[in-house]
Amino acid sequence: MDIVILAAGQGKRMRSLLPKVLQPLAGRPLLAHVLASVRALAARRICVVYGHGGEAVRARLDAPDIAWVEQNPQLGTGHAVQQALPHLGEDGRTLVLYGDVPLIGAPTLARLAEAAGRERLALLTVELDDPSGYGRILRAADGRVTRIVEEKDATGAERRVREVNTGILVAPTARLRDWLARVGNDNAQGEYYLTDIVGLAVGAGVDIVTVTPDAVTETLGVNSKAQLASLERAYQASAARGLMDEGVTLIDPARFDLRGELVCGRDVEIDVNCVFEGRVELGDGVVVGANCVLRDTRIGDGSRVAPFSHLDGTLIGEACVVGPYARTRPGTVLGNGVHVGNFVEIKNSRIADQSKANHLAYVGDADVGARVNIGAGTITCNYDGANKYRTEIGDDVFIGSDTQLVAPVRVGRGATLGAGTTLTRDAPPDQLTVSRARQQSYAGWKRPEKKR
Repeated sequence: MDIVILAAGQGKRMRSLLPKVLQPLAGRPLLAHVLASVRALAARRICVVYGHGGEAVRARLDAPDIAWVEQNPQLGTGHAVQQALPHLGEDGRTLVLYGDVPLIGAPTLARLAEAAGRERLALLTVELDDPSGYGRILRAADGRVTRIVEEKDATGAERRVREVNTGILVAPTARLRDWLARVGNDNAQGEYYLTDIVGLAVGAGVDIVTVTPDAVTETLGVNSKAQLASLERAYQASAARGLMDEGVTLIDPARFDLRGELVCGRDVEIDVNCVFEGRVELGDGVVVGANCVLRDTRIGDGSRVAPFSHLDGTLIGEACVVGPYARTRPGTVLGNGVHVGNFVEIKNSRIADQSKANHLAYVGDADVGARVNIGAGTITCNYDGANKYRTEIGDDVFIGSDTQLVAPVRVGRGATLGAGTTLTRDAPPDQLTVSRARQQSYAGWKRPEKKR
């Protein structure tokens, strides 16, 4: 089976410089969702027909398995499919679908293809309470599909029909070529409608079958920001239901956002307003507090992320406590039982078991041993304006508050750094190292007064 995705629309109602099929839903372009569904079908080839903003679309989503075809000028859906014909096989079937209908599912498409078989024309249809804007499915008295009429060309009686055409269909490729060659543009829009092949199929005695989707939302397109927001909520509601079916506790499923892939163990709890991007894995018993953002992060069993934390590209061990208001950046690896407290930032660093940085610290480009205590206000000075250097801190080190470690520098095992130290040379193990100005008091000194 070959696949044709129509993605040439401008999307004027989006009022955006971004091409419509690149508008984001759940963190990915609309067209990316469609491509993910069709790739699950193991099709022979995928052809994307592009138009407005086509180069941007290609640059964003180009892949070896996609053939790109430009539609210029844009003269309707039938004309769009005609542009793809040179890329389709002479035999087999063709599935036609749309780049702005993002929630179409692979199971529904598989059922549609199965219903089509080798010789039938299969249409995906749905009944809507408000069918405005859709082409209507017209049937004979015995239930056979006779044609599809676009709303602009429909009579009053035809507009009252609730069964509508989604535009998604499977047709024998050889017949599709013939039908498209005979489609005209004698209609209100002066365009070549793909739906006109239905009448030609009836005239040729081809069986026409219809299939309904697993959910109506699979067939809904995006033409405005309001529709985009509506589908975003539908997607998130479906994702939330799936997670809860697997045993995940969502404090409020309506305030949950998945923009990638989330894998959860047993007894995971997620509070409100959390966002998950890329691939995130949560082990057994993990608790994620409110208003957290997790991207490409793996968290071990029994760990807890307190509210307002932002974790990116991070590996967290078991029984850790992170946050509130903590930030970990790519390359961060935390061992077991590590505490990272409020207003602590960690970047490209490894922190071993049982170490703590409980508040107001920056640890960048560092290797921190086990059972280390990092005091408030401590920073690793890892950047000299041109190059970055690493800091090495051994096991059982105690670092006093307001300490600056000027990399490259090493702190030996069991060392203690006094509060206020600026460390520019290696600190020996098991010794106290202090670097601070002598404290002095000046008798008789008076604070300056503002002149009246």
